[in-house]
Amino acid sequence: MGPDAAALAAAARQAERLRKDGNECYRRSRFGAAIDAYTEAITLCPKVPVYWTNRALCHRKRNDWQKVEEDSRKALQLDHDSVKAHYMLGLALLQKQEYIEGVKELERALDLGRGAHPRSYMVEEIWQELSKAKYLLWEQESTKRSWELQSLKEACEMALKEKFASDASMTEGFLDELAKTHLEQVNAVGEVFQKAAEADMPAEVPDYLCCKITLDIYRDPVITPSGITYERAVLLEHLNKVGKFDPITHEQLDPSQLVPNLAIKAAVQAYLDEHGWAYKWD
Repeated sequence: MGPDAAALAAAARQAERLRKDGNECYRRSRFGAAIDAYTEAITLCPKVPVYWTNRALCHRKRNDWQKVEEDSRKALQLDHDSVKAHYMLGLALLQKQEYIEGVKELERALDLGRGAHPRSYMVEEIWQELSKAKYLLWEQESTKRSWELQSLKEACEMALKEKFASDASMTEGFLDELAKTHLEQVNAVGEVFQKAAEADMPAEVPDYLCCKITLDIYRDPVITPSGITYERAVLLEHLNKVGKFDPITHEQLDPSQLVPNLAIKAAVQAYLDEHGWAYKWD
C-alpha cells in the first residue's frame, strides 16, 4: 500500500471513529457535540453521505432547518437514493412552506423506504409526516375552494334577486307564479353548490380501501394467495411475531407469497386525490 493509500485508509478509520462518537453524542442528546464529531468526519471523508445525513439529523433536533436542507442536498448529491436525505429535505422544505416540493421529497423517501425496509420505523414516520403535509395542502385548497364557491353562490343569488325584481316591476299580476319560479331557481342554485362542496366534506372511507386488521386506509397494500388484501407492514409483523399464516383464513403464508395489490393502491390514491381530508390521522 502506497503512502497516499495508507493516508486515505487512516483518514477513513478516523472518520468512522468520529461517526461512532457522534452517534453516541446524539443518543445522549448532546447534539452540538455530535455536530462537531460529524463535521470532523466530513472534513476527513467528505464523500460519505451518511456523515451528512447524520449531521442533518442533529440540525433537525435543533430546528436549524436551513442547515438541514444544505446537508440533505449534499447527501443527495452523493447518494440519489438516500431515504434519510429525501426525508429530511422534505421536512426542511415544508418548514419553508414550499409544500409541493416538500411533499415530492417525502413521497420519494417513502417509495425508497418501502422498497428497502417496509417494516422500519422510518417508513411509518415518513408516512405520518407526508399525511400531515398532504392534509395541510388539502386544508388550504379546501378553504380557498369554499371561499370561491360561497362568493360565486352569493353572486348567483344576487343575480337571481335582481332578475326577479326587474321582472316583477314589468309584470302586471302573476306575481305569485313569478315568486314561485324565483324560489325554485334559488333552491336549484343552492343544490348545485352543495353538491360541489361535497368532495371537501369528511365521510367514512369505503371498507374496500381499508386494511382488514388495522381498519385504516391502505398505504402499501399486498394481496395473499387466498385473495385477501392487507397492509404490508402490518401483515409482515403478524407473520414475524404471531406465525406464518393468513390472519383471516389461517392458511399457511410466507412473506415471499405477498404480491403488491396495485389496483387497490391506485384506487386509494385516486380516493385521496379527490378526498384530501382522508389523509388526516389521529
